[in-house]
Amino acid sequence: MLKSAEEIMEILDAYDLTGSLRDAAELAGCSHHTVARYVGAREKAGVPAAPVRRDQLIDPFLDKVEEWVERSHGKVRADRAHAKLVWLGYAGSERTTRRAVAELKAAYAAGHRRVHRPWITEPGMWLQYDYGDGPVIDGVKTTLFVAWLAWSRFRVVLPIRDKTMPSVFAALDVTFRRLGGVPTYVLTDNEKTVTVEHIAGIPVRNGQLAEFARHYSVVVHTCVPADPASKGGTESSVKLAKADLVPKDTNLRQEYTSFAELEAACQEFCDLVNGRAHRVTRRPPAEMLAEEQQRLHPVVTDPFTVAFGTTRVVPVNTPMVAFEYGQYSVPHQLMGATVWVRVHGQGADEQVVITHVGPDGPKEVARHRRATPGTPKLDDLHFPAAPAGALERTPRAKTTAEAEFLGLGEGARLWLVEAAAAGTGKVRVKMAAAVQLARLFTAGEVDWALGHAAVHGRFAEADLASILDHHRQQAARVGEHRASEDRSLTQGTSSWARYGQHEGIDR
Repeated sequence: MLKSAEEIMEILDAYDLTGSLRDAAELAGCSHHTVARYVGAREKAGVPAAPVRRDQLIDPFLDKVEEWVERSHGKVRADRAHAKLVWLGYAGSERTTRRAVAELKAAYAAGHRRVHRPWITEPGMWLQYDYGDGPVIDGVKTTLFVAWLAWSRFRVVLPIRDKTMPSVFAALDVTFRRLGGVPTYVLTDNEKTVTVEHIAGIPVRNGQLAEFARHYSVVVHTCVPADPASKGGTESSVKLAKADLVPKDTNLRQEYTSFAELEAACQEFCDLVNGRAHRVTRRPPAEMLAEEQQRLHPVVTDPFTVAFGTTRVVPVNTPMVAFEYGQYSVPHQLMGATVWVRVHGQGADEQVVITHVGPDGPKEVARHRRATPGTPKLDDLHFPAAPAGALERTPRAKTTAEAEFLGLGEGARLWLVEAAAAGTGKVRVKMAAAVQLARLFTAGEVDWALGHAAVHGRFAEADLASILDHHRQQAARVGEHRASEDRSLTQGTSSWARYGQHEGIDR
């Protein structure tokens, strides 16, 4: 049995102290043969030889087990290997089989382990992008588009509603404009928007992607299928973005109420990660981007709009566009602007997507279900709030008589609105009568009476004068005793308590 390093040191120390193999063995608690073996090894300046491996029942079958390990590329299970060995006549235990399979699999992994060489990039050369599952907003799942500039480690995270080609092209255009230039190469996954198929290991590019690449003078490359190591930069960026932006218990982020709120959160995340020092470069990516921009190619002025659909001009007075016998709303800020309309999906999931190209690049501004002729699709958020008083007319005097009446106060204005809505006759005569009453009473009293008349719907000729008289009579009766809910005018019974008693007579 092999001794530990501490036990070997104790054995050698005991021998140096006593100079005797048997005395040292007694002090160290082992055999004197063991002491002799370690002392001899020290004198030869070598390490004690490993114990000789004993023959095992599995030795005749090791070649077969090694063959299974090679065929399975190091993935064969020990229990399956043991079952096969039993069929071949193996009589040993499953524990021995597991040890042998583990040793052979470790040897296979050591001989086939992939060696990664650090990727030293040049400024302005490589941009990688990938996707991550975004949060659910209004029952619809979103996608996070994550781009990573290799040299400066500058990250761009944009929320998109799907991974269709127009959405990806719009996100790439926004990324280029946010970076302030276009790199030489773009590396991504083998999505259908990039690679149609592989023939003899050669990726066949999507035709529209080739036109997009020519438009921006960029070369698009794809990574090796099912090989995350070839684009580890974006894999890590996607992981960090999802950990921070997708609501979880770990980040205490609340659910998003709108897509615009998610866009703001993505911008805040980008400002955070690009403004702090990167753990590899020890410099903020935003600072390094300023240097890398000198090596980037200029961004074309006109975005690639071929994939965005058919152009439509929004009318200057109504934020609606017509497309294939249907009408669809757009944000009212786009009145008079040009938009692109396309169809996404099929059947019940078919949607009409509207895109606008602004100073910061293309952006999806509206997404509606299919509209039918005569039934437009509207989004209340696309229209501004109605101005105050748009549905309620405010009285405005146009004659001297109207000015005198409305000058009585808010009660007069309310009376005019309610009387007109009730279809009251001789409104002008009653207005003049109210002005006359204001000379007998005060303007405040008449205005109060008009307000009460409007609230209770009393618009007859004598109603206003009746209200004024009643109000004045009540004011005169302030000192009178009047019945109320907590006070009664009924005569009390306290005087009956002394009935039959004679004061001053002592019985």
